[in-house]
Amino acid sequence: MNPAGLAAAAGTPRLPSKRRTPASPPDMADPHQLFDDTSSAQNRGYGAQRAPGGLGYPNTSASAQAAFLADPVSNMAMAYGSSLAAQGKELVDKNIDRFIPVTKLKYYFAVDTVYVGKKLGLLVFPYLHQDWEVQYQQDTPVAPRFDINAPDLYIPAMAFITYILVAGLALGTQDRFSPDLLGLQASSALAWLALEVLAILLSLYLVTVNTDLTTIDLVAFLGYKYVGMIGGVLMGLLFGKTGYYLVLGWCCVSIFVFMIRTLRLKILAEAAAEGVPVRGARNQLRMYLTMAVAAAQPLLMYWLTFHLVR
Repeated sequence: MNPAGLAAAAGTPRLPSKRRTPASPPDMADPHQLFDDTSSAQNRGYGAQRAPGGLGYPNTSASAQAAFLADPVSNMAMAYGSSLAAQGKELVDKNIDRFIPVTKLKYYFAVDTVYVGKKLGLLVFPYLHQDWEVQYQQDTPVAPRFDINAPDLYIPAMAFITYILVAGLALGTQDRFSPDLLGLQASSALAWLALEVLAILLSLYLVTVNTDLTTIDLVAFLGYKYVGMIGGVLMGLLFGKTGYYLVLGWCCVSIFVFMIRTLRLKILAEAAAEGVPVRGARNQLRMYLTMAVAAAQPLLMYWLTFHLVR
């Protein structure tokens, strides 16, 4: 062995060799990277087809919508449809009050708790009330919550619903309840109310009464009798027929007095304003009409409730 070589091998330490990783070509990914970076790929795979608005799919809605709007025929059709819709809405807004007087109905439901309590007391005890005139403000009647004499629809509507519920309760306690019988009770009450309104309107037309009494006013006044009907049926359920007849009789007299004092201001006052003599023939007909409307209320109250108490 060569001495120089041995000396070199013994005296000079040998450095560890480093493993060199071959340089990857420019178009290859880093070998230490677990996944390929495709964010900068512009011309590979699906990256070139990705659209900004879709989940990896081309966004074709914008181009289709633009093409649709660019079509003059489509624009004309859209404009024509919009004009038809606007004309239809305007026609409905103009004629809706002709069939459903929404603005008038709002007036009849403008009540509060104080008004409801006072009006119920007036319906049951009308004997001590003195001022029956309806208050006006600039030729317009004030809202019911400001005038106890003003008619409303809240009490008649709630009283009618309560009457149907109480009738169902009475039928249930007698083991006679059925949905058909309850529906017949409600429909018969509504039929009698509609018949009353039509008869009064026809009578006012035949007698030629010029009054501000409207159809909604009639519905309100005629619907107040349901309050007494509820009281009579409830007392009949608690105390039998004796309680029924006592309470219903009181309520019948009360509603008679209430209707006389209310309607005479609506019917007879117009006659006095027109200069019709008090004892004239036409004025006598108006008085008889007022009496007939008031007398019909107790009869209907008994007719619609007597079969509910046994």
